[in-house]
Amino acid sequence: MQPARSRPGSFRKAAAIVAALLAVSVTGCTLPPGDVRIAAVGDMNGAKTDDPDSPSGRNGAAITRLVENDEIDAFLGLGDFQYDTAYCADYVDYWKRLWGGTMPKLYWVSAPNHDWEPGRNEDLDNFMNGQCPGSTAKAAINEQRGFIGNGKPYSKDFGTWHFAFLSSAHWEYDSTKAREMTEWLDNDLAAARAAGKHLAVVYHEPYFTSNTDQHERAADHKPWIDVMWKHRVRLTLSGSQHNYERSCPVDNADRCVSDGMTAFQVSTGGVGLRSFTSRPPYIEKRFSDTHGYLRLTLRGDGSFDWEFVPTTGSSTDSGTRSAP
Repeated sequence: MQPARSRPGSFRKAAAIVAALLAVSVTGCTLPPGDVRIAAVGDMNGAKTDDPDSPSGRNGAAITRLVENDEIDAFLGLGDFQYDTAYCADYVDYWKRLWGGTMPKLYWVSAPNHDWEPGRNEDLDNFMNGQCPGSTAKAAINEQRGFIGNGKPYSKDFGTWHFAFLSSAHWEYDSTKAREMTEWLDNDLAAARAAGKHLAVVYHEPYFTSNTDQHERAADHKPWIDVMWKHRVRLTLSGSQHNYERSCPVDNADRCVSDGMTAFQVSTGGVGLRSFTSRPPYIEKRFSDTHGYLRLTLRGDGSFDWEFVPTTGSSTDSGTRSAP
């Protein structure tokens, strides 16, 4: 008697059931295979702030819960972690108390001045590598790559998405290195695009932004923007302005175009918020009255969903960008 043969239809049905089961997260939410869940915010912790009920404390606790419940795959720290002039003791005594629970999924960039100014405050890279007295925890990227010096660019794939991480500080402190980083970015994005990845870039000082009484757009970053447009970056993430903004899909000439970059500026981590003093036509949504963080769900086909989650205040923003 010959053994029974499995029918192709039955096999495909069983495989589909297994795939569906594998797509269930520990929280019980079914996620399509290939989705990547990200939280992002910058400008996080005010000088000597350790109050859990402060805007910083509420944001840190909310994102920590996402990490502990495995509800995100990465937390992107968009710079300005600790104010005003941060040294090892400040990160350990203040930032760590409110935000330390995010370290297991933290990917970071250093910002000028508060995070890193050569010869002034150079401890953020040591802290992220667990080398500050009183803190041995490492950020996720340091666990994977080892020590990363302030200003060192790196890139990381999350599913079908490729993220490049850049330090805006070079444009302020060493324009020669900033230009070298432009070449690095060009080569990095070219290789990722050739591999079929969808592209994103993280850097602190925003180019697509409204003015405040403290900051205008980072016009010196234009070479980076030109490279991003050349390779059709899908989204960018920045901080610095102490408010929230989202652009239309925009090109390197400030025009809203179907294949442009959606630029998110999320500097609502906990420090004092700033009002806007200009209104660029490429900004589609903005507010300066709410602390919170951005959640992104990146799809395998290049589409993505976003939601700003308020933690102190009530303004929010959400939407979807379709696949290219």
